[in-house]
Amino acid sequence: MRKLIYGMNVSLDGYIAAPGDDLGWSVPSDELFQFWSDQLEATGLSLYGRKLWQVMSSHWPTADRQPDATPAEIAYARRWRDMPKAVFSSTTDKVDWNTRLVTGDAVTEITRLKAEEGGPMAVAGATLAGAALRAGLIDEYLLLTAPVLVGGGTPFFTAVDSWVNLNLVETRAFPDGVLLTRYETRR
Repeated sequence: MRKLIYGMNVSLDGYIAAPGDDLGWSVPSDELFQFWSDQLEATGLSLYGRKLWQVMSSHWPTADRQPDATPAEIAYARRWRDMPKAVFSSTTDKVDWNTRLVTGDAVTEITRLKAEEGGPMAVAGATLAGAALRAGLIDEYLLLTAPVLVGGGTPFFTAVDSWVNLNLVETRAFPDGVLLTRYETRR
């Protein structure tokens, strides 16, 4: 069975995007960017909700061809394009870059994908992750908490139906005061 991981940059007050979907507060240091690139390389399948897919697919397919692209950005862009991805959306009609579109029930499809052989899966996007969380499908949470209060926006955690008990398995400090906390779901 595959492991399902939900991880994102998060503000200290719990948001993955500030009002207006502003992500300007979450620009990673080189070390943090490398961490995310290593996570991507270790992932067998990325699951995206529509909004985050639109953000990622508007930048990463051609990021390695930009004149100011760093070696790390070039590597990440290539990994991102090559990685198998699934986008869960009822309003998107076309996906590209080694991606398939899922228009049916997300929980049913994620459950099916978890039962397959393969590397870990990463779920990205608060709405999609919230559905997986409420269904008890998330095995690990990666929070990279930035020392900023944004006051509102898109929360990392959506409402849960019942408690989810976790075990802290890793902490790590990054430059600029970002703190990684990694938790596994206690089953």
